[in-house]
Amino acid sequence: MITVVGLGAEEGDLTENGKRAILEAKRVIARTALTRSYRNLAALGVEHTCLDEVYKRSRSFSTLNKNLAAEVAKSGDGTVYCVDGAASEDNSVRELKRRLRGKLRIIDGVSRVSALVRAAGFAECSYTAVSAYELAETPELPAPLVVYDMDDRALAGDVKLRLSDVFGEETEVLYISGGETKKIKLFELDRQNAYGYDSAVAVERIPLLEKKRFTLSDLKELVERLRRPDGCPWDRVQTPESIKMNAVEEAYELADAIESGDDDKVLEETGDILLQAVFHAVMKEESGSFDLADVTTGVCEKLITRHTHIFGKDKADGEAGALSVWEKNKMKEKHQETFSDAVNDVPKVFPALMQAQKVAKRVEKGGWGYADYESAEQKLFEEISELKAARDAGDKKKIASELGDVLMSAVNLGREVGADCEEALLDTVKKIKRRFTAYESAVLADGKDVNALSEEEKERYYRAVKSAEESGA
Repeated sequence: MITVVGLGAEEGDLTENGKRAILEAKRVIARTALTRSYRNLAALGVEHTCLDEVYKRSRSFSTLNKNLAAEVAKSGDGTVYCVDGAASEDNSVRELKRRLRGKLRIIDGVSRVSALVRAAGFAECSYTAVSAYELAETPELPAPLVVYDMDDRALAGDVKLRLSDVFGEETEVLYISGGETKKIKLFELDRQNAYGYDSAVAVERIPLLEKKRFTLSDLKELVERLRRPDGCPWDRVQTPESIKMNAVEEAYELADAIESGDDDKVLEETGDILLQAVFHAVMKEESGSFDLADVTTGVCEKLITRHTHIFGKDKADGEAGALSVWEKNKMKEKHQETFSDAVNDVPKVFPALMQAQKVAKRVEKGGWGYADYESAEQKLFEEISELKAARDAGDKKKIASELGDVLMSAVNLGREVGADCEEALLDTVKKIKRRFTAYESAVLADGKDVNALSEEEKERYYRAVKSAEESGA
C-alpha cells in the first residue's frame, strides 16, 4: 500500500495523521521542495527524495503527472508520497490512483485551492477552480473563477489569452502570489515581477451589463429579461408565429453579407440568426415545450448520428459518399420509410426555385429522374413546345401550368450539370442589373434615349458593355 499525504498550503498545515504516516514510512517521496508547505516535511527531519528533476524532463503537464505517478508507483509498498495542498486535488495522485487501481491510502491536507479562494474572497459563494495547465482543455469557465499553478511568465501569457477570449482583456482580476493579492487588468497578467508555484489569478463575478464578452447563456438571460413583465413592451408580446418570418429575413441577410465578403456584416448577421434561435427557445421554455439545452442537445446528437462515417462504423469516400451517409441517416431519424415521405418533407416556405431543386433531388432518389443530360434537355424542349401551344390556344390556366413545367425542366437540367439553380438565377439577375446599368450609362453619355434606340443600336451598345465586362475593362 502506498500512502499519499497532503502537506497543506502553508507551514503548520500538516495533520497529525499525515505526520504519523511520514514518520512510520519505509521511504518518503516529495513531489517538490519548492513550496511553502514543503517545510512541514523538512521539519520532521526524515530522509526523503524530491521529484523536482521529473519536472525538468517532462514536456507537458499531462506528461509530468504520468512521470510523477510512475516514479511513485515503482517505489513499492510502505512509500509515503507528499504533495502540497490537499492530496485529493493533486493530478499526479489521480494518475497514481488509476495506475494502482484504487489501492491507495490518501490523507488529505489543507486545500491549496481553498487558500486561494479565501484570498480572492470567494469563500462564501460557489466558484470554479482550474489548473493553468488544464485551462485550454476546460470548455466552460464561469466566474467566480480561480486559475492556479501559474508558475511562469509564458504560462501566464497563455492564461491571459484564454481568459481574454472569455472575459475581455480589460477585465479587472486579482493576481495572487507569495501570499499577496492585488488588482490588475487581465492584459497585465504576464507583466508581473515574479511567478511561482502559488501564483494564481481570480476573476470575480461580473454583472451582466458590465461584461465585455458574452456567452450563449448571457444571450438567453438577456432575452429572458426582455420578456419579463417589466421588460421591453415589444419583446414580451411576441409569439413564435409573430416572429417566424424574422428568421427567414435574417437568413437572407446573412447570405447577402457572405456574398459581400464583409466579415463585419457576416459577424453581425450571424448574431442575428443566433438571436432568433435563442428567442424561440426562450418562448418554448416559457410554454414548457423545450429549452435551449434541449436545442443544443438535439443539434449535437444530430451531428453525431448523421456523421456515422466519422463517429460510427459507416465508410464514406469523398464528398458524395459523406452526403449519401448523411441522407441515409436523416431518413432513418425522421422515420421516413418511403421516398414520398422525404419528398413531402421539403419545407413549404422555401423559395419556389429552391423547393423545385430539393424535390427534384429527392424524387430522383426514388427512381424518378433522367438518365443523362440529353434526356433532361429533350424534356425541356418538349415543355417549351407545350407552353407555346398553350399560348397559341389562349388558355391562361394552361399557360401557367406549362410555364411551371418549363421551369421545373430547367431545374432538372441544372441538376444534371451540377449547378445550384437558386444561386445560378440570382447570379444572372445580378449580371443583368450590372450590365443594364452600364448599358444605360453608355447610352446617356452619348446623349440618347434608351427607349428611342434602333434594334441595331441596342445590339451595339449591349455588345460593347458585354465585351468590356468580359475583358475586365
